[in-house]
Amino acid sequence: MMKIRLILLRFLFMLLVIFTPNAQLTARAFTGTYGINYGRIADNIPSPDKVVKLLRAAKIKNVRIYDADPSVLNAFKGTGLELVVGLPNGFVKEMSANADHALTWVKDNVKAFLPDTRIVGIAVGNEVLGGSDNELEIALLNAVKNVYNATRKLGISDVVQISTAHSQAVFVNSFPPSACIFKDGVAQLMKPLLQLFSEIGSPFCLNAYPFLAYTYNSDKIDINYALFQPNGGIVDNRTLLHYDNLLDAQIDAAYAALENAGFRKMEVIVTETGWASNGDENEPAATPGNASTYNYNLRKRLAKRKGTPMRPKKMLKAYIFALFNENSKPGQSSEKNFGLFKADGSISYDIGFSGLQDISAASSLFSLKEIKSRAYYLSATAITTSMSVLLSRL
Repeated sequence: MMKIRLILLRFLFMLLVIFTPNAQLTARAFTGTYGINYGRIADNIPSPDKVVKLLRAAKIKNVRIYDADPSVLNAFKGTGLELVVGLPNGFVKEMSANADHALTWVKDNVKAFLPDTRIVGIAVGNEVLGGSDNELEIALLNAVKNVYNATRKLGISDVVQISTAHSQAVFVNSFPPSACIFKDGVAQLMKPLLQLFSEIGSPFCLNAYPFLAYTYNSDKIDINYALFQPNGGIVDNRTLLHYDNLLDAQIDAAYAALENAGFRKMEVIVTETGWASNGDENEPAATPGNASTYNYNLRKRLAKRKGTPMRPKKMLKAYIFALFNENSKPGQSSEKNFGLFKADGSISYDIGFSGLQDISAASSLFSLKEIKSRAYYLSATAITTSMSVLLSRL
């Protein structure tokens, strides 16, 4: 009788494995809650191997880059850091038009580095929808399909997640959050993309910047509300949900748009957020003090591992923009000054991280202690050995 029960239990377990939905096997590109964007539009930032030291010292595991530079991918080998690589906008039309080119790109830039470099995601383009290039917008869906099919053919679709990040330009009526929907010109392109992501288990990736919202609406937004500081907050008069910070409201606006489009269960992940520490005359909020406040409070917010008012059970995850100030970026001064670190690897402001020099000094101190310890051990061993010899002669 016992043997029959064991056989039945094994049979039921096998059925459970066989009929478990594929979503359980879907690749996940973000573990934990805190990540960082490693932008490199600069001619003066540290080498990738030094960047790895910074990231490991800061205990930042989730990293996004905007291309698939071999020097970076090689520097990340064996580190355990999890990397999302980017397929730049300039390649999207080509990948959309030619599935073989997509297969070659994934093979050469992703598959070739696995598993030593832990590439966990591919971001196909960045802020394509809602932009000014209609041909690029139309090409995005097929590019995503071809890149995803390439990962399937290469047998890596279960470890590499496919995504694309959107700016807030894809929305309209974002206040109150529950009123947000996708723009008319965006919705027809967005819905089939969301359908694909829903089928393959990918999240909605949002680049959300309270800094920009405040900069262009400082007469309407309390800066404390933008910086996670104590404030009266706002109440969404449709849902009666209370918001004490702008980032949560921006994320819930995205959730509202997704629900309106028929994708209520899709997760929103923040792929870029940050605050500039310097800017032009028309960007007075871009100061080291405000940047420090925003990023410090954001770290505390993410460490709570809680969701937003609209989705309290979906733990908020965010990639900070950015690792370094990037002196070669075009646009206003703020664009060049989002880094947690300066070009020389020192901290831009203190939110609990150490700069490269601090890390090197700590490593040197550890090495010195290790040498002294080894010397002491060797001396003690030598004395013990000498004593043993002397005793043996007595």
